[in-house]
Amino acid sequence: MEGTDVSVKPISWPSDLMADPGTAGCGPFETRLHAAIDQLPEALRRISGYHLGWWDASERPVDGHGGKALRPALVLACAEAAGGSAGAALPAAVAVELVHNFSLLHDDVMDGDRTRRGRPAAWTMFGSSAAILGGDAMLALATDVVAANDAPWSSIAVGWLSQSVVELCEGQSDDLEFETAAAVSRSRCERMVAGKTASLISVSCALGALAGGAGVDRIEALRGFGRHLGMAFQFVDDLLGIWGDPIVTGKPAGADLLKRKKSLPVVAALTSGTGAGIELGRIYRSDKPIDQAVTAELVELAGGRRWATERAEEELARALSQLTIAGCEESPTDQLIEIAHRAVRRTW
Repeated sequence: MEGTDVSVKPISWPSDLMADPGTAGCGPFETRLHAAIDQLPEALRRISGYHLGWWDASERPVDGHGGKALRPALVLACAEAAGGSAGAALPAAVAVELVHNFSLLHDDVMDGDRTRRGRPAAWTMFGSSAAILGGDAMLALATDVVAANDAPWSSIAVGWLSQSVVELCEGQSDDLEFETAAAVSRSRCERMVAGKTASLISVSCALGALAGGAGVDRIEALRGFGRHLGMAFQFVDDLLGIWGDPIVTGKPAGADLLKRKKSLPVVAALTSGTGAGIELGRIYRSDKPIDQAVTAELVELAGGRRWATERAEEELARALSQLTIAGCEESPTDQLIEIAHRAVRRTW
């Protein structure tokens, strides 16, 4: 897969303010995102635009390498669910997408992932140090985008966003620690996911509700929706990391297994007490190259695939129950339900 040029089909989110992510078309959201990136110094702008899938390493426009834009879609949908205008929430939508991509730039360096969205990761094209600096710039830009907005909620939003970044970094730190840990429990793995993935999705929903003028109770219900959706999303992401089609994932088949990553299905298998789980542990402790097909079969035989699939559905149900508690208008609630199903029920 390394070095290939594959178009990763994105999820098409239902929002008038967003063009289909990964395409050349620009809706108001992507126009704002482009304007924000254009504020960066040239070298950092080049790296950021490459990572976002807008151009190649020489800044020649390309198509089909954008991300899913889940987080900004949730910001805009939750603003409407709160009874406000999605347009008023655009700064928050841009900010969460910048934070998300800051984390991806850093993740690829730390994890040594050479492929992102079906083409070489930014660090393989520009170098590790340059990619880290590109991520740092995007993080700083995210705060600036929100702070520069003159809405009364901006100062609150900066604090929420900053706290989410701290939780994200804590989750990433735990994930890195798992690489050398002799044993990792299911509960600890889920706590890691709550920080690394669910925190930013949760705050995306809260920021949208805040920008839309929601009261405390509705904000917290939509925050809860995002938290459970984030957990479900990561369960599916980890399933895709083992059994996903490279055309869907943009990464080699079984990429997580080849790196001996202790993802959610793997941790469930390792702690299952089954013969397959014991054999999987032996393979993970060995220095021998991983046989992806054999290892994936062991995870499945030990119950890891079934457990992760069931947990994804449980978290999706919990997310949807928070929408009932939020008590939003029918149309924007239906939109959030559609986003949740599209995000979680991807093919693996």
